[in-house]
Amino acid sequence: MEGFSRRVFIGGGGIAAAACAARPLFGMAEASASPFRISVINDEISQDFDHACYVVAHDFGLSWIELRSMWDKNVTALSAPQIDEANKILARYSLRVTDIASPLFKTDWPGAPKSPYGSKGDLHGATEATFKEQDEILERSISLARQFKTEKVRCFDFWRLEDVTPYRAAIDEKLLAAAEAAGKQGILLLLENEFECNTATGREAARTLNAVPTPHLALNWDPANAVMRGELDAFPGGWEALPKNRIHHCHCKNAVKSPEGKIEWSPVDKGFVDWAAQFRALNQAGFHDAVSLETHWHGAATPEASSRISWAGMKQALKDSGTF
Repeated sequence: MEGFSRRVFIGGGGIAAAACAARPLFGMAEASASPFRISVINDEISQDFDHACYVVAHDFGLSWIELRSMWDKNVTALSAPQIDEANKILARYSLRVTDIASPLFKTDWPGAPKSPYGSKGDLHGATEATFKEQDEILERSISLARQFKTEKVRCFDFWRLEDVTPYRAAIDEKLLAAAEAAGKQGILLLLENEFECNTATGREAARTLNAVPTPHLALNWDPANAVMRGELDAFPGGWEALPKNRIHHCHCKNAVKSPEGKIEWSPVDKGFVDWAAQFRALNQAGFHDAVSLETHWHGAATPEASSRISWAGMKQALKDSGTF
């Protein structure tokens, strides 16, 4: 198949410096001693899955990876041969999968006004799907979780509405039904607080979790997404509102306010989120699941170069927090 070979990482002086900064601080033994499953979303490095896995395992010294898209396809669109090839690559680098980062429920709620986010929201290679197709995406994601030997699937809370109130109870019922269906198959749904969706902040996530009281729905906590939605005190303010026992995944990125006053993505060690403090708080809460780099910031020459810079900051925050 085309696109499966590892590409060599080549760049200029700045990129090379970021690469050197990324290598020495962590080794497999150090990362495995962490209370967390330290991970990276694969496509934040490269669409070449072999190369992404090489970087995660060899350069970053990690044992975990999160799957979202590869070979210019969303993970939910992979063919059977591609799934087999991906599993061979994972085995080659001794990598385990934290979760399937599916696009489940990134769609408009039926009968509601069309969300402005539906036409511009990032689906990471997935084809825009209707509400009726979401049950198929759930079943596909559950199947992928089994094939990639993970028990977690990520989901969302539908494209954000200006006023979700008239639809909120019905949406909660849908999340409950999906979580219960997943739970019957041994799968935990991870609801990500996504700034383009109806659950975007820590406080909104606390409301949703309280309204959907099932052990089969947990939170993928993303404080930078909350900042992007305007919850500038996502940590510690939004964090304090959350039921800590319902957090089972965490995305690591950051956001700053530009000189023009716009909130924009930034490397992990620069921004509103104090990641060393957040890592300490997660550890104190007894969190032992994945903390996964989701770079999003594209300030360097390539996604890989940007991820190497963000990874260096994330490593330092982990070190400063005492969580490895």
